[in-house]
Amino acid sequence: MRNLRSRAALATAVVATAATLLVPGATGTTATASTAITDPDIPDVCQDRRPVPADPGAYGMQLDGSFRHPALTPVDEEHEHSFPGRNKDYDTRSYIKNMKVEAAYEGPDFTPDYFHTWQNIVDFGGRRYMFQYDRSEGRVYDITDVKKVTVVEKMTRDDVGGDESKGNGSWAPGDYWGASTIQWNKKLGAYVMVQSFEDKRQISELTDDPAHDKYSNPEGVKKLRAKPGLKGFKVFRLDGPRKKDWKLLATVSTDSTQKDPLASDPATAQQGSGSLDVPYWTGGTYMFIATAPNDTYSGTEYPTNLHSAGYQSWDMSDPAHPKLLDTWHLPGQRTGEDAAYAKNPRCGNRTSWMGARMPLFIPKPVEDGGRYAFAAMGGYGLTVLDISDPADMKTVSHLDLPPSVSGTEGDNIDVSQYEKTGLVYYSGYPLTEDCYEPYKDVYQIDVKDPKNPRVVGALPRPTPPRTAGFQDFCQRRGSFGPKRTGYYTNPGKHEAGVLGYGFYNAGVQFFDVSDPAKPEIDAYFVPKAYGSQTPDYAYGNQTHGVYVEWDRNIAWVLTNHGIYALSSPKVLGKPHLTRPEKPFRNSEF
Repeated sequence: MRNLRSRAALATAVVATAATLLVPGATGTTATASTAITDPDIPDVCQDRRPVPADPGAYGMQLDGSFRHPALTPVDEEHEHSFPGRNKDYDTRSYIKNMKVEAAYEGPDFTPDYFHTWQNIVDFGGRRYMFQYDRSEGRVYDITDVKKVTVVEKMTRDDVGGDESKGNGSWAPGDYWGASTIQWNKKLGAYVMVQSFEDKRQISELTDDPAHDKYSNPEGVKKLRAKPGLKGFKVFRLDGPRKKDWKLLATVSTDSTQKDPLASDPATAQQGSGSLDVPYWTGGTYMFIATAPNDTYSGTEYPTNLHSAGYQSWDMSDPAHPKLLDTWHLPGQRTGEDAAYAKNPRCGNRTSWMGARMPLFIPKPVEDGGRYAFAAMGGYGLTVLDISDPADMKTVSHLDLPPSVSGTEGDNIDVSQYEKTGLVYYSGYPLTEDCYEPYKDVYQIDVKDPKNPRVVGALPRPTPPRTAGFQDFCQRRGSFGPKRTGYYTNPGKHEAGVLGYGFYNAGVQFFDVSDPAKPEIDAYFVPKAYGSQTPDYAYGNQTHGVYVEWDRNIAWVLTNHGIYALSSPKVLGKPHLTRPEKPFRNSEF
C-alpha cells in the first residue's frame, strides 16, 4: 500500500529531500555520513548503497514517442518528478474500448480510502452485498441491482480524527477492518470471515526521508515496536451483512513469543508483522497467511518497514480454534542469516521491499488435490512451494527476477491460467508518480516444471488511444503500472484466457492471454483522474483496483473518486445486472 495519503502530514516534517541528504558514493550509489542503527533487528549487513536521485536528463520522452524510465531511483513517494512532455494538469477525460459503463458511484460513500481498499461479496436473503473497506473506513453496499447500488452501512473514525486507539460508534479501541477472506463453512452452516490484523504501513514514527527512516531514527523504531495492538487475525461468523451481525469466534496472535496464540493481550505490544493482506482460506481445513512471526524476521531494506514476512499454514477445521501447522521463510529473511542476505543484489540499497506482501497464491486448494503454491516476495523474487502436506511446507524452486528499484518488485501472482497453460503472471506495482522508477512488467513465467520456473515473456505495455493527445501514460500524470487482478475471493470461476489489472492512471486493462505467445489488450476503461471531492494529494493514485463478479460478468473498478460497474460482452460475457442466479458461497477454481 502506498504512503501518499500521508503527504500532507509529512510535508511539514520533511524539510529536505533525498537529493540534499544523500552523499554520493564512489560507485554512483550513496552512503549517509554516519549510521544511527542501534536495534539488533534492523539489517546492517551491507554498506549503505542507497540510490541517488536519477539525473533528469537520463529518462523521459524519446523521439519515437516512447518513455524511457529511470534505471534506479530511491524511495520518493512524496514529490512530483516532472519531465518535458508531461501534462501540465491531471487528465479529466476518460477513454474506453470494448467496455460499457453500466453505473458510476462517486463521492466519500464510495471512496472509503483514496489509495487502496479490499472487497468481498456475500449473499443474504436473496440480496447481494459488497464490502469495501480499509481499516477504520468500511462500507456495506447492496449491489443486487447493479444500476441502483445503495449504501447499507458506513463505518468510520472521522469523528475521532481516525485515531485507532479511540473507540466510537463504529469501532472499539484498537479495532478495525483488516483484509479478509469470507467463505461458507459447512460445519457452521454460515459465512466465516478471517480478518488480518497487521502492522500499519502508513505511520508517523518513520518516513522514507533518509534522516527519519529506520536506519537513522532509533527513537522512531523504538516507538513503533512499543505500539500496542493485535498482530495476527480474527475469525468471525457472519449472520448478516452488517457489523452487528458479526460474531467473534477467535482472536489469534501470530507473535511466536506469545504463550498461547488464542489468548494474547492486544493492549500490549506484540512482535512481528501480523497477518498480511487477504488470508488464503476457502472454507475448508487449511489456511495460509503471510506473516513475520517475530521481530527477527527483519531482512528487508524498505526504509519504513521493520519486518520481512514469510508464510504460515493453519488448521481451520474448527474455525473457533485455529491451530498453527508450519512456518516457512527464505534464508536471509531473519536476523543472523547474513551470508544469505548479502547475496541479494539489493542488500544495502535502503530501498527495496523484501518479503511477502500477500499470502501464497494457490491454483488448486490442498483439499481438492492441490500441491503447489507460488510466493511473490518483493526483492526476494518468486518461490515455488510444495504444500501438499501443510504441516511441512517445502521449497521446490526459486527464481530471482531482475531488480526494479524503486517501487514494489513482487506483489501479485495471477494463477488463474496455471491449470490450463502452466503459466503464472508475476508483477509488482509502482510507488511513485510520473514514472519515476523502472517500469513494472507483468512477467509470464512458465512453471509447467515446478522445479525449473523461467520467464518466457511479459504482457504488453498499455498505450493511450490516439484521441488522448499524449503518446504514453507516463505523460498523463500520476502513477502508471499494474496493481492486481483482484483476488481469489471473487465470486464465480475466473474466465480462462482473461486477465484484468488495475493500472493506476491507465485505468483497468483487460488482457487476452488465450494465446500466451501473443497476449493482447482486448478492452480497457480509463476514467478521469479525480472527482469533485478528491483531495489534490490523491490525484495521482487513480485506478487502484478491479474486482470481477465472474458469475455476473461485471467488473467493479475502484478509483480515487468512486466505483464504476463495467460490462464487456466481448471479454467477460453477457452481463447480469440483477440478482445472481445462485448465491456466492465459496471461491471456485
